[in-house]
Amino acid sequence: MAEKSVQEPFEVAGDPKHAARATRSAGRKMRSLLLDAASPLFRERGLSGTAITDIATAADAFPSQITYYFRTKEALFVECACRDLLYLARATEQAALKARTPREYTHALAETVTASDSIAFFAEALTLTRRRQDLAPLVERTIERLHAEGARAYAGQVARHGWRSLRAPDESSRRFWAVAIGVILEGYAMGRSPEALCAEMLRVLGEQAKSTGEAARLRLVDERDGSSHQNEEE
Repeated sequence: MAEKSVQEPFEVAGDPKHAARATRSAGRKMRSLLLDAASPLFRERGLSGTAITDIATAADAFPSQITYYFRTKEALFVECACRDLLYLARATEQAALKARTPREYTHALAETVTASDSIAFFAEALTLTRRRQDLAPLVERTIERLHAEGARAYAGQVARHGWRSLRAPDESSRRFWAVAIGVILEGYAMGRSPEALCAEMLRVLGEQAKSTGEAARLRLVDERDGSSHQNEEE
């Protein structure tokens, strides 16, 4: 009996369900490795300038693994661009966590977004999906997640600091990313620097929210000024 109980863990480890989980885990790891290898190549060389064999070599994988997990090079390109955009969104949220005022918050977001080429990369994926509608659902899910997470992060900052938002969080998030995509694409076409892109984003965005603390201090100053003027007149 004792000998049987010792063997039981090995039998459980060999269970088909365990094997399936292990296979899924290995599959996710390989997909991630292929995405990691493909992304910098696509960003540097573009879709047409990057061969499947180049990606396989960079990932220490076989070309057949790329077609197995992603079917086509175009599908891999779009998934890379979508993933990189969501990584950028996460980075902007992290950069803005230290902000203490609405102005600092908007500056941190704009500076982080314009310092990266992820939006330009994503724009290439958008153009590709116009001709490949089978790839459009991934882009759609990415944009939905981008807006949802942006709205959540912005609402959290507003609640945390007690700011008075000028727009609903969802509207603010959508507006921010629409401005970012438009300004960055126009700027890339005209050869503008990241600093110039950031300045243009800030100009177009304007005020996103107001700090209630600052507003209160401003009213207090006005009241003092008014009383001092009144005393002078008397």
